[in-house]
Amino acid sequence: MRIGSAQTRLIVLRGNSGSGKSSVAQAIRTAYGRGLAWVSQDLIRRTILMEKDRPGGANIGLIDQITRYSLDHHYHVVLDGILYADRYESMLAGLARDHLGISRFYYLDASVEETLRRHAQRPQSAEFSADAMREWYRRRDLLAAVRERVIPETSTLDETAALILAESDLLRVST
Repeated sequence: MRIGSAQTRLIVLRGNSGSGKSSVAQAIRTAYGRGLAWVSQDLIRRTILMEKDRPGGANIGLIDQITRYSLDHHYHVVLDGILYADRYESMLAGLARDHLGISRFYYLDASVEETLRRHAQRPQSAEFSADAMREWYRRRDLLAAVRERVIPETSTLDETAALILAESDLLRVST
């Protein structure tokens, strides 16, 4: 089933915990304003469902439904999360296949050392330990079925947001 319109944009931000996904999503949303839905894996999985990340988890279907619903109602979507390839690839590939508009996928590639450094500066740093982050870390967990642009850890927040806004043509389209 086709979703969205030729005018809607789907932007997917993936990467390890502490790689900068939520900061980039917030920067994109701030640049665009109303009309852009921010679909956060953390919000859906951890807050709404209070679910551990596992294969076949309920959050996978809920993320898919919220994203599709938002696109069908003429919202652009920024979806961010760790979104491990082995658990989420099928859902993400379905979104890419079914979306009528422009879809862009990005993998924020940061070393475990850099993710730990960034995590120490976040407000939620007390929620989970450096050891937990090391346990979750997957080096270059890229999708096979969907082409992703890899963003290196040397790219600043402003550079990353500007690149994504330019490549998605988000600021030149209205819904």
